[in-house]
Amino acid sequence: MRPRIEGPAEGAARIAGYLRAAGLAQLEGHEGEVALAIGDFLEALGEKVEIADPATLYAYPVPLLSEDGSCSVLDELAPVPYDLAGILGGRSEQATRRLALLERLVERAQETTGSDWLGIYQRRVSPASGPVLVKLSYVGRPSRAEFPLTPEFAAGSSNSTVGLTGRALVIDDVGRHVEDGGGFYVCDDEVQSEACLPLLGEGNVVVGILDAEAKPRSFYGVPRLATLAALAIVAPAILP
Repeated sequence: MRPRIEGPAEGAARIAGYLRAAGLAQLEGHEGEVALAIGDFLEALGEKVEIADPATLYAYPVPLLSEDGSCSVLDELAPVPYDLAGILGGRSEQATRRLALLERLVERAQETTGSDWLGIYQRRVSPASGPVLVKLSYVGRPSRAEFPLTPEFAAGSSNSTVGLTGRALVIDDVGRHVEDGGGFYVCDDEVQSEACLPLLGEGNVVVGILDAEAKPRSFYGVPRLATLAALAIVAPAILP
């Protein structure tokens, strides 16, 4: 699968529309950089994907959660890995290929931006807890698999906030953000920068998010943010 960005005029309009809808005013005037990054991702998707073991695309380690499920227990893994097959309705050839392509996109974005952590989530409905963001692919430390899409959880989570509002959050100083009352779900207490962008479908409906984190402050300036915006534009067509 290779998502198609339209001709130059249509592609530019699509980029501008996404930046406007996501509230990424800091990228206005930098649409060309976003377009170049989109081209890089599309080139990566055009390369042949080898899937040695499909099982590795579905299961990943996750931290233990607190008794009320509100936060992760740092550096303590749950005894059983999270299995995406449950929330995706089982394994299929199509889902496997899409997960492999998402893995390639995430790895390319992490290499390009130098982020310490980067992942893509999809909006799904969990039989146990209702609407959630479920992590499909990531690079970095093990982290929570599902983020509830509720106002209550969003009060302490930038992921859930972006999933509910469809507006990007770019945090230059996590410590100051939290001091000012902002929500941030801690998976790595050394992280000081975050860029969380919505994945938008038809009618700008939120179909997922991408989240990137780094230890240095003020990490996500225009060049890195342009790469993440490009990923946010390409990724919705790859979701399983």
